[in-house]
Amino acid sequence: MSDLRVRFAPSPTGHLHIGGARTALFNYLLAKKEKGTYVLRIEDTDVARSTQESVDAILQAMEWLGLSCDEGPFYQSQRFDLYREKVQELLDKGKAYRCYCSAEELEAKRDAALKSGGKPKYDGTCRNRADQPAGLPFVVRFKSPQDGVTSFDDRIKGTISFNNEELDDVIIQRSDGTPTYNFVVVVDDATMGINLVIRGDDHVNNTPRQILMYQGLGYPVPEFAHVPMILGADKARLSKRHGATSVMAYREMGYLPEAMVNYLVRLGWSFGDQEIFSMEELIEKFSLENVGRAAGVFNPEKLLWLNQHYIKTGDPVRLGELLKEYLQMQGVDTAGGPELAAVVKTLQERARTMVEMAQGAAFYFRKELDFDPEAVAKFLSADKQPVFEALLGQLESCTEWNHGGIETAFAAVMEATGLKLGKIGPSVRVALVGGTTSPSIYEVLEVLGKQESLRRLRNALAMLKG
Repeated sequence: MSDLRVRFAPSPTGHLHIGGARTALFNYLLAKKEKGTYVLRIEDTDVARSTQESVDAILQAMEWLGLSCDEGPFYQSQRFDLYREKVQELLDKGKAYRCYCSAEELEAKRDAALKSGGKPKYDGTCRNRADQPAGLPFVVRFKSPQDGVTSFDDRIKGTISFNNEELDDVIIQRSDGTPTYNFVVVVDDATMGINLVIRGDDHVNNTPRQILMYQGLGYPVPEFAHVPMILGADKARLSKRHGATSVMAYREMGYLPEAMVNYLVRLGWSFGDQEIFSMEELIEKFSLENVGRAAGVFNPEKLLWLNQHYIKTGDPVRLGELLKEYLQMQGVDTAGGPELAAVVKTLQERARTMVEMAQGAAFYFRKELDFDPEAVAKFLSADKQPVFEALLGQLESCTEWNHGGIETAFAAVMEATGLKLGKIGPSVRVALVGGTTSPSIYEVLEVLGKQESLRRLRNALAMLKG
């Protein structure tokens, strides 16, 4: 095979979905591994349903996943002259014909075919028609061979064959002059030099029709690899009722792109028992031979587990930058607050998503804490006043504001009051964060800094006295 050229060709009629993202990823990985070319083409011939908003959403999702293209994006809507030229070429060669049958006539033919137990395919009325009535609307149909077999060796599914008599004379140009999907895909893939088409197996039935069009136009036929569907846990095709299907919805839910990439690739591809892969490893190890033939089942728990792994092992500085965005989405301003990377380190062991991390981090940045009334009633009672006074005394004179210095201050308070940390800790936690769950108290004090920690403890003492 000459230098590999693959493509991802989404229709901009909505967001980039899980299935499309996985197809894009498989194309990207193979192109990178074989030092080939990865082309992005936007299939926007459906003018009524295609929107710029969807184009932007798809490009944004590709960028987020890190699947940058080598060529493109190309837009089908800018190539209509080429398609018209190719339709005319097929007409001139006698490999296509004008069909003047009305919608009503076609419906009647379809019903008649079904009633007689036949296939509801076009009966070829206009196939050999000599006249061209002026002013009558027409579509252009591709003249499919009526006997023989069209076969291809699918790189994933093996040999697939179709009897030509089963295939219709498909419409390649509508009555308004716009070309149809099956036709433009062939012209585009051929003129862009695509020599391997990796796509979802919902396209298998289109493949024989497209092969015949390649041959009709005198183009070399590319190789095909059809990847299995993605199903929900109930084994039905993945849809909105299984949860979010758009890739960017997962970003909003606090997933990391590397977790999404790692998860998507394992939906249908495997490498031994290995579960965790970096992008570099995927490029090195990916192959179509290891893509399964069975459908992948979408498992949200597995995605969450991977996301937790990547948060736990992530670079705190990078995660800090991301955390800032998620805090802003929750209306929390990080200006003047503690260092974000330090905040991340206190939370990354337990957070499963960036949204969870932001919820857990909010208390660090709030000037006025949102106190949990039950926690206040239980732990900030008047009898804790001496504890807070002793602790403030020790922490005010603490010269080394780090884990060791803070621990020493607490040890002195425990000795003076005769109380263990289990009796002091919960009250201090409520004073610092407003509730009973947070990272360890020493970590919280260290990250908040001396000035802010003392301010919060003094406020709590005032509440006790109040």
